[in-house]
Amino acid sequence: MLTQINGLHHVTSIASGAQANNDFFTKDLGLRRVKKTVNFDAPEVYHLYYGDEVGTPGSVMTYFPFPHAARGRPGLGEVGTTVFAVPKGTLAYWQDRFQTFGTPGLERSSSFGEERLHFTGPDGDAFALVETEDGRAPWSGNGVPSDEAIRGFHSAHLRVSDGGATEELLRFMGYEEDDRDGDTVRLRIPNGNGADVIDLQTLKGANYAKQGAGSVHHLAFSVDTRETQLEVRKALSDTGYGVTPVIDRDYFWAIYFRSPGGVLFEVATNEPGFDRDEDTAHLGEALQLPNQHAHLRKVLEEKYLEPIED
Repeated sequence: MLTQINGLHHVTSIASGAQANNDFFTKDLGLRRVKKTVNFDAPEVYHLYYGDEVGTPGSVMTYFPFPHAARGRPGLGEVGTTVFAVPKGTLAYWQDRFQTFGTPGLERSSSFGEERLHFTGPDGDAFALVETEDGRAPWSGNGVPSDEAIRGFHSAHLRVSDGGATEELLRFMGYEEDDRDGDTVRLRIPNGNGADVIDLQTLKGANYAKQGAGSVHHLAFSVDTRETQLEVRKALSDTGYGVTPVIDRDYFWAIYFRSPGGVLFEVATNEPGFDRDEDTAHLGEALQLPNQHAHLRKVLEEKYLEPIED
């Protein structure tokens, strides 16, 4: 069993427009945009990162806003709901805030003994807030008071047709069973980074998801260093998973592999961080380009990347 994984690092999804996506995360949710860059493989598309003040691993939601992308179809083989942690007793504040902003899909529920508030993003993205005791420092610079602000991720909810193999993988990655509720098993990293819960739901007979706007593209897990990442890569490869070589993503190094349930997993390093090319006070303000795409700045800004009004 691996011991190097801390919990989630980031969650990456697809959007249909950069401005609506930016407004939702910075205004509705009050998160900070910590990086404005481009998709390494499709530089004509933004890669936007939102999180706490410095983009701490376990707090960062990222998006590829493909202009006019068609909506995804929810189903099996994907992250169904991305869940953020908020302090105890704050769901009423958030419900009022979301009603003020016209945020759709509001619904209260309880799961695993936790109160939660469901809501949807601009592309039908499924989200929830869960009340927890969480000591992580929030970002309060976008209008949400620190006593109510999002602390980071709480969990990711995965929907698969046969949870056995995915559960076995997660246990190998260091997760342990925390609880069960019907067709869903809750797995948790002991002494993790706060974003250390996976809820794995097994659904029989449902349709498989079709990826599009509003879909999670991949789920990234956190390790501290490049050395620990290589240890994880070797262990996964030795176990039979087809893991990519290490890829430099400027703000972290990444490896990818497909989980048995169909969800694309990434293991990302906590180093070097989002301040490698911007100081902390100005994170996410200017367009940062990977070195291999720096020569494209003029054409990208003039032809492809829509201006984002903050």
